[in-house]
Amino acid sequence: MRRSGRLLVAALGLAVAGCAGGADGFGGFGYYSLTKAGRTIEVGNGGMTVVAPHEWNRASRSGFTAISTVEDWTLNGPYLDSISFVSGLANDKRIMRQERKADRQVPRFRSSMSPPEIAALLESLYRIEGGAVDWRNLNLAPRPFLGAVGFQLDYEHLDGDELWRRGRAVGAVIDGKLYLIQLDAVRSHYYAASLRDFEAMVASAQRRK
Repeated sequence: MRRSGRLLVAALGLAVAGCAGGADGFGGFGYYSLTKAGRTIEVGNGGMTVVAPHEWNRASRSGFTAISTVEDWTLNGPYLDSISFVSGLANDKRIMRQERKADRQVPRFRSSMSPPEIAALLESLYRIEGGAVDWRNLNLAPRPFLGAVGFQLDYEHLDGDELWRRGRAVGAVIDGKLYLIQLDAVRSHYYAASLRDFEAMVASAQRRK
């Protein structure tokens, strides 16, 4: 089972989760590639751009497992930290691929969803695909994002590996599509260590029409 639903293709990269980054990608296996610090980078399907203040490891994309509008980055490995980007998820689409015969289905995004409903969608994603056994919403409040009235969700969750993880999601529904940047990391050390980069990327985010 995938440790977290936020990493849509993490199962393919677990072998390098504990390795350091390098010129050939995270762990040198080619599954990850390094982003360039200070450069504008298109994420997902290119519907959104961000500027990272430091190098991050960008997961390669797979037509079998990836959703075109979703992209995942990690700094220290997918078990420890990740930043995920949703660059315009359309109405009636899921945030990750699932087998049609799966017993429990992650809800589809709806353009009419309110911030509390999007928060519930993310909780379902983590419980169904991420193995979260406990979930706590810490704060849900309005926040501007991409020039729109968006929201900020702060949460934490306990997973089957008995580690508490903490997250922050900043997003907005614009023209009926979901745009979101999400940080999810081990609560001890890794969340705080990644938060400054996350906030810098949120502040730099631009929507490409």
